[in-house]
Amino acid sequence: MYYYRKGDRWFASLTLPSVEHADEDGVVAVGGDYEVSCFIDAYRRGIFPWPFGEGSDFLLPWCSPDPRFVLYPDAVHVSHSLRKVLKRSRFEVRADSQFESVIRHCASVCRREEGTWITEGMIEVFCALHRLGLAHSVESYLDGELVGGFYGMCLGRIFCGESMFTLVSDATKVAFVTFCRRASAYGIRLIDCQCYTENMARYGAHEMARSEFLAQLSRHRDEAVPVELWCGDWGRESWCGGED
Repeated sequence: MYYYRKGDRWFASLTLPSVEHADEDGVVAVGGDYEVSCFIDAYRRGIFPWPFGEGSDFLLPWCSPDPRFVLYPDAVHVSHSLRKVLKRSRFEVRADSQFESVIRHCASVCRREEGTWITEGMIEVFCALHRLGLAHSVESYLDGELVGGFYGMCLGRIFCGESMFTLVSDATKVAFVTFCRRASAYGIRLIDCQCYTENMARYGAHEMARSEFLAQLSRHRDEAVPVELWCGDWGRESWCGGED
């Protein structure tokens, strides 16, 4: 059961309500279940789950902020210092080799006073989505050890980023920029960063009206990308040009 607010009154619904019911913080509704079908339906409609922290599994918040924070992968900004790191090819980048390890590392990242929003329920459902080929991880390795990465949902040509972690300086930066270049080459049109962060802003992410984001999502969510995009070992891809 979902619960949403209209004015001063709360209503119950068996299905996730429209994003039109989102409040000023972007919360569309609370409730629902940790079911794969619920998550797929939500992401296809531009809504994502955002638990308040451990123990918040009962009334799961579902969000669709306005504006949305997005990044065009072919326009990713790479700083001069990061370009030097990429040229050295210190890290090996892979996809979908250790999905559960990546999400559990992300769950362990300190989020200041907020704690982690990646609850056991989130881990379980995302691992199930990964087995269905909908959720993916991109990983960075140093001397064969996992040292950074991120994960998210891919709906057609829209990649919905969820969380990152890093154990070694620059490891996840290399993984993300490598992914952006590869994603652009394989037809990913937009990366959904959900809400503003300084980290994503450094890469060139910007605000987009929710209505425009939903239009792009509707246009591209059913357009298939080559399965080769997610082939495991991407090698030691080095930076090969481009402007700051």
